[in-house]
Amino acid sequence: MSPDVDLAPYIDHTNLKPAATTGEIITLCAEAQELGFAAVCINPCHAVTAKKALQGVHVKLAVVIGFPLGAATTPAKVFEAREAVLNGADELDMVINIGALKEGCHSLVEGDIRAVVEAAGQAAVKAIIETCYLTDDEIARACGLAVRGGASFVKTSTGFGPAGAKVEHVRLMRAAVGPEIGVKAAGGIRTYQDAMEMIEAGANRIGTSAGMAIIRGAGHSL
Repeated sequence: MSPDVDLAPYIDHTNLKPAATTGEIITLCAEAQELGFAAVCINPCHAVTAKKALQGVHVKLAVVIGFPLGAATTPAKVFEAREAVLNGADELDMVINIGALKEGCHSLVEGDIRAVVEAAGQAAVKAIIETCYLTDDEIARACGLAVRGGASFVKTSTGFGPAGAKVEHVRLMRAAVGPEIGVKAAGGIRTYQDAMEMIEAGANRIGTSAGMAIIRGAGHSL
C-alpha cells in the first residue's frame, strides 16, 4: 500500500477501558467523526451515549459482547446483543467461547456465534477468536466455525489477553476465511507501520485506541 492511502476508513476507534467516562466516549466519537474512522468500538454501557454523539454521521457504532473472556452463556450473549442493537449498535464484536474451542466442542462454539448473529439482525458480527490462546490449527478451525455461524468478520484479539494481533495470524485468518469475510486485527496496534503490516497481511479493519497516532504517522494533519 502507498503511504498516500487513507488509513482512517480501516480504523475502529476504540475505548474499552473499564474506567472510561462519558466525556471520554463523547471525545472518542468526535475524533472518529473528524477523521472519518470506520467505527467507534465501546463497552455496552456507553452505547446510548455514543449513538447520540454519532447521530447524523457515517461512523458506525460497534459494541462488544461477552467481553473480554467469551465465557458467558449463549443466552447471556444473546440478551447482550439484542440490547446493544436496541441501543443503536451497527456492529457487534463478540468473544467466542475459547475454552469450548480448545476442548473441541465445535458445535457449541458455532452455535454460540450463530445465536448472536441471529440476535443481531442487520448488525454485522465480528467473532473475536483471541489468537494468543490458540494454535495455528485452532485459529483456522475458529475461523471456519465463525464463517459457518454467519459472522461477517473474524477478529484477532480483545486486547486484554497476554498478546495482541500478529501479522502471521492475520495472514492465516485471511487464508482461512477467503476474500468475502472481513478480518479485523486488534490488540497492540499503535503505529502507522503496525497498521500497514496488518492491512498488507489481509486485515480490512484495524481495532486500536491509538487511531490518532496512526493517522499522524501516516502524515495527515490533526
